[in-house]
Amino acid sequence: MPFKGVKHILYLTCNNAKFYYMKLLEGKNVIITGASRGIGMGIAKVFADNGANVAFTYSSSEAPALELEKELTAKGVKAKAYKSNAASFTQAEELVANVLEDFGGIDVLINNAGITKDNLLMRMGEDDFDSVIEINLKSVFNMTKAVQRTFLKQRKGSIVNMSSVVGVKGNAGQTNYAASKAGMIGFTKSVALELGSRNIRCNAIAPGFIETEMTDKLDEKVVQGWRDGIPLKRGGSPDDVANACLFFASDMSAYVTGQVLNVDGGMLT
Repeated sequence: MPFKGVKHILYLTCNNAKFYYMKLLEGKNVIITGASRGIGMGIAKVFADNGANVAFTYSSSEAPALELEKELTAKGVKAKAYKSNAASFTQAEELVANVLEDFGGIDVLINNAGITKDNLLMRMGEDDFDSVIEINLKSVFNMTKAVQRTFLKQRKGSIVNMSSVVGVKGNAGQTNYAASKAGMIGFTKSVALELGSRNIRCNAIAPGFIETEMTDKLDEKVVQGWRDGIPLKRGGSPDDVANACLFFASDMSAYVTGQVLNVDGGMLT
């Protein structure tokens, strides 16, 4: 029986073998922005499976968010959905204050909230550029700034920023998205340098082609063409990203900071 993202410890007895499972985030309090669907939802589920109490945000999809809250709680952890716009400095501050009150502390921040508004540069409007930068990049500043005081006071914390392979190599028709995700990488490395002496780590994940409910709506031939161009010959799953997130959030990566992990099936190889 497979156990995703869980450390296995084997004890042998005279006649049989017994497995004991230690959950990697047992008792830790985590904030995940943009977790009502897709990658964010996958992270929330894997983290709850590993013992984390999960506070997560959504922007408009209240019904799926409340359903996820119920599902996570059924796993035996504390979970709560918050309607919050991470692109708002004020709302980010209010969110962190509410989570501290409701959960009693914060150990991990996952900056996952993001949008796309793709178009060629010649056709891209100013609003399309600004909104992607604000939601994808400024939200990372807002949320990191909001949790910084707590992390500094307790002299520990892990921040994981959800970038993209597009932020590493660029992509035609996504100048706004690429700029936001590349900016996130620079922000990650700078925060790692600033806060490392206080035992606060900051890393980034750069997912490649991840198959979610959004890609299910695309033409199958187009999707298969993308898969064929990936060395592992498949798209990734939200769990693939979530397990990388789990590594950065847990003590398994206690000596890792300022890094970008490509979760892309070898796209950038």
